[in-house]
Amino acid sequence: MGNDSTKTNENIYFRCRKEAALYDDRLRSRESAADLLGVSPSSLADYELGNTKVVPVDKVHLMADLYNAPQLRTMYCKHDCPIGDYLTLATEIPKLETVVLKLLNNLEDGKLVEVKRQLLNIAATEGISTENFHSIDEILEYLDRLVESISGLKLLCIKTKAAIEDL
Repeated sequence: MGNDSTKTNENIYFRCRKEAALYDDRLRSRESAADLLGVSPSSLADYELGNTKVVPVDKVHLMADLYNAPQLRTMYCKHDCPIGDYLTLATEIPKLETVVLKLLNNLEDGKLVEVKRQLLNIAATEGISTENFHSIDEILEYLDRLVESISGLKLLCIKTKAAIEDL
């Protein structure tokens, strides 16, 4: 069996390295990529095979930069960091059309005005209370959808900007 076993196909670290290898030949082999990251090939294999429970944050940061894969940072914060698991973050880079449609759909004038009205009403009256928990939950779900769309757009822009700067 070769260096890049099929077991790794579902692993984000492997997928991001392989995608980056399309544009950077140094990332084609695990050995070369490991050297660039300052880890042993066996450590990189463990990251890519999911044998390491939590990849060291400094290595995630290096991979994100080297692979031009900013989603590695948000994925780490969302799924591996015990502090950030409650955050609303995009963990994959969406297609531009998808993120724009989601954003525009969520920014529909009527919904935005209604959320603004509800928040003003809550702030001007009783504040957050047991009587308006349902409204607050709906508002937070709406805002989470906006945040996730914005986060996805930001990842896409970071990745695109870095690719353009490398030209």
